[in-house]
Amino acid sequence: MNLAEHVLRAGAATPDKLALSVVGLSRADRWSYARLIAAVRGTATGFLEAGLRPGDRVLLRLGNRPAFPIAYLGAIAAGIVPVPTSAMLTGPEITKLAAEIDPALVVAGEGVALPEHPAPVLTEAALSEFATLPPAEFAEGDPERLAYIIYTSGSSGKPRAVMHAHRAILARQMMFEGWYGLTPADRLMHGGAFNWTFTLGTGLMDPWTLGATALIPAEGVAIEQIPLLAARHGATILAGAPGIFRRMLRADWATPAALRHGLTAGERLDPGLRADWRARTGTDLHEAMGASELSTFISGSPARPARDGTAGFAQPGRRVVVVDEQGQPLPAGEPGLLAVARDDPGLFLGYLHQPEETAARFRGDWFIPGDQAQMDAEGAITMLGRADDIMNAGGFRVAPPEIEELLATHPGAGDLAAAELTVGPGSSIIAAFWTGPAPEAELRELAQSALARYKQPREYIHLDALPRTPTGKINRRALRDAHSKALS
Repeated sequence: MNLAEHVLRAGAATPDKLALSVVGLSRADRWSYARLIAAVRGTATGFLEAGLRPGDRVLLRLGNRPAFPIAYLGAIAAGIVPVPTSAMLTGPEITKLAAEIDPALVVAGEGVALPEHPAPVLTEAALSEFATLPPAEFAEGDPERLAYIIYTSGSSGKPRAVMHAHRAILARQMMFEGWYGLTPADRLMHGGAFNWTFTLGTGLMDPWTLGATALIPAEGVAIEQIPLLAARHGATILAGAPGIFRRMLRADWATPAALRHGLTAGERLDPGLRADWRARTGTDLHEAMGASELSTFISGSPARPARDGTAGFAQPGRRVVVVDEQGQPLPAGEPGLLAVARDDPGLFLGYLHQPEETAARFRGDWFIPGDQAQMDAEGAITMLGRADDIMNAGGFRVAPPEIEELLATHPGAGDLAAAELTVGPGSSIIAAFWTGPAPEAELRELAQSALARYKQPREYIHLDALPRTPTGKINRRALRDAHSKALS
């Protein structure tokens, strides 16, 4: 098989159908499936004519433009291994990654930081010329062979290079009903950038696999303007991180007539935000939880919405359990480590050059993403935070969402995070961070009214913005590192 061929197969049967529209306020850049497929296969030819061979790695340093998914699929079509990276990474950051990846080529967008590395650089302008070249044949092979490499967000330490096989695309069909409710007739608008893996998968690869239409806001479109464009272009599904939906709710707009529901991932969905979206639009938000090593595997869906306070259910076809430290499944209701069967078709091949770190993520027959959770008798899963985010308050274990979800009920809280801060040798406290105009005294009073004393934050620290990883997740490690030093 070939991952790119699988993604484009349905579109090949409907060449005149709209595959992608990059929508702005005044114009749209429209791509039929015929145009998209020709660009991908021509790009594959260009890479091969540039001297690349199957198995070579290409580092993608491209901005928020269609060149990103075309280069990504073009490389895979030729059997070359793309490594998509965030355009926000600095020169020193991308230099470290390039030293590990050792790419045979760097594809460079204008204004995006490049690594100090001897690999030749292909400009985006030169890349665009590949689109008109004769089409390459899809490089077929073992579904287990390496297809692409992505980096973890680095929220709990050094980012890791995650290797994925061509078969990973087959596992994504579990999301179509288990999360999206996606059909070939849908027009899915994703609020993220092309070069975010959430957009790449949910916003592009999956709609294309079904022959649906992907809508992406053009560069310069404000998040608050997305509902207007969704209405104008007939979007049936909206997707993005929770923060995107929060910002959209702050603007004045009418619900797009064709909208059926929204999809969120990337960080925890606050129940209050979900309730506000329902009240405003009459549609639901369906959250998914995943990992770079697996993509999403737990979600609510239109067919089976998650109950408030839970992340949803294991997607159909996934084997998900909660285990103890030894990897033994726990009874319903007991907290432990979330675990996924190691034979899941979407599971990664391993971390590049890190066999010991790869092995450490498994307990017997189970892959351990690193999240604390509990599962009830009906299979509903409640997330309790990252294993390394769980806080210790006087010997009691406290999950950040317990505090964050309560404080988020204050209308002036803004973005929120809770983290454990070291204040001296062997001494730590729970701190709450917030960005909104809410007075500290009111947040303290709210916590005192509804949280056990040991769960109540000792410190309240106001910030202009919360630190986030390149994928938009709250970086609690950065909070701990910066503010433990400040308090100690």
